[in-house]
Formats: sequence, structure tokens, C-alpha cells
Amino acid sequence: MGFIDDELQEISKLCQNVVDGSRLVSCVRTMVRVEITKTKFKTIVACIQFSKDYPYTPLLIELKSKTLSVKLLDGLTEVCEKECKKLLGKAQVLPILKFIRNFIDENPLICCYDEISGIKNILENSDELKLKQKHSCIGLKVQQGLYYFKAKIEIPDNYPVACVKLEDADTNFPPLFTRHFIGQGKELARQCVEPPLNKKQQIPFTPSPSLKVVTTFLIKCVKTLPQERCQSCRQICLPTNPENAEINETANMHVERLYCGHLFHLQCLVTFMKTPPFHGGKKCPTCGQRIYHEKWGVSDKLAEERWAHQQARARELAEVEDFFN
Repeated sequence: MGFIDDELQEISKLCQNVVDGSRLVSCVRTMVRVEITKTKFKTIVACIQFSKDYPYTPLLIELKSKTLSVKLLDGLTEVCEKECKKLLGKAQVLPILKFIRNFIDENPLICCYDEISGIKNILENSDELKLKQKHSCIGLKVQQGLYYFKAKIEIPDNYPVACVKLEDADTNFPPLFTRHFIGQGKELARQCVEPPLNKKQQIPFTPSPSLKVVTTFLIKCVKTLPQERCQSCRQICLPTNPENAEINETANMHVERLYCGHLFHLQCLVTFMKTPPFHGGKKCPTCGQRIYHEKWGVSDKLAEERWAHQQARARELAEVEDFFN
């Protein structure tokens, strides 16, 4: 038996014992094909051929996956080829399969490689995205002027079947916006992995990746909110310095966020809701969506009646003033 035949025999006997999660699909001179699985979405198929003059030349390696990024696999293939060059003159197949399995174990974020690349493309120089492979999480910090939001985004082992989690959030936005960032971020993540409630699906629901969805939402909020204007007075709502932002949620200049996403000062919102037209409900001046707000529970009819009463009262006072003058 020659060197390659001896190595094939060794692979056949030892592969599934020494390479965790491996399944030997083919083990012949023309092709060694091994599937290495950690989870459904962290699976790599290694297709290995013996080069001419092997083992004094490197193996020919092709890596495939139904779920992982092609760009990631291309990069890993190059690294594997460099590892093979360190083993010239020796058996290369089992060491390379062990190397691939070790790469999967040490890089839990490989399942969201394309999402991370997309996120990096929309961040600015002042922002930060730190990959923490050891803990399977990402550190995100987004800035706009003096405002910032930072958080740890945890990637579960069975991602994307399970959604990402927002942890350790820190920001200098007013509390109302902090609640919105965290609450809506978690809701968007949930919607990626859970089917809509009380809705019949013609097509079976399939979980989708949630990292980029959540991160893009947070980035957009931080970048746009400090520049948003009040829908009534048209002044920029948030002060340039976050320390000057109104945090008393009953104060006139406290910034309120409508369900449509647009902003009002509280005093401006109350004035806007109290003045006509009332027919059909009050609508956002920018997007035209019906205004719903937790601090305004008066019906259209009652608001119109109160406004009419105030106008009648104002006319009576004006008539009295004219009489005495």
C-alpha cells in the first residue's frame, strides 16, 4: 500500500472519532468528502483531493455550505491551504479537518458573517462594532453629535432560529427614547423568529436572521433623532447637548414620540390636539397617519366640544370687555 492508501485507511477509521461532529461521506483516492456540523447553520462540507506529488504538495481543498457566507468559506479555504503547506511530507487530511472544526468552535459569529459586513457598511467613523468571538456577542456603539447609544448584542448558539438579545444598554438619550430603543429592538428581534399572532399563514413561517434588522433600527434611530424637528413649532426637538434635554415627562418641552415615529414637544402636542380640524381624527402633519398617544385620551368629539366651549367663552369675555370700554 502507498502513502495515500494508508492515509485513506486512517481517515476511514479515525475521522468520526477525532473530528467532533464529522460525517465521512466519501473516502477514496479521487475525493475525500467530510461534513462537519456544529449546528444546522454552522455546517461545512470539505471536499478534498490529493494533489500531484502529494504529500510534498498541499491538498486541493473546496469548502461548501448551504448557510455560511461564500466569502467566509473562500477566506477559510486560503487559510487551510497555508496550513497544508506547514504539513508537507506528512498526512494532511485529518489535521485540516480538525483545523476546520476548531475554526467553527472558536468563531461562533460565522453564522452572521454577511450581516456583520452589511452593518459595517452603514456605520460611520465615529461608530464602533467590536466582535467578541469568545463570548458570541457584538459590542455596538453609535454616535450622532454628542448623543450615543451602546449595547451588547448576544448571538445565541442556534442563531438564526433563536433571535439576538440586547444587553447592557447605555445611552444619554432621554428615558423615553431609551425605552423605545430597547423595547422596539427586542420586538423586531422577536418578529424575526416567531410567526405573527392570530394570523393564518398560507406559507409556513420560517425564522429569519435578526442581527442586521435590530442593529439597523438602532443605528437609524441614533442618527436621525437628534436632527428631528417638532411637527408643530418646527424647532429641532433635542438640544445639541444631551445634558440639557428635558427628562421631566410632564414638562412642556419634553419631547414626545408618536407611534408613527415623528416628534412633538409635549406643549405643542397638546395645543395641536386641542385645535381644529377634528373630523376624522388628528393626523401627523408629515406622514398623515392618525395620531395615537398615551398622554392624549380625549375623543375627537369631546375635543371639538371643548374647543367650541372655549371659543364661546372667549367671545363672551370679549363682549364684556367691549361693553365696559
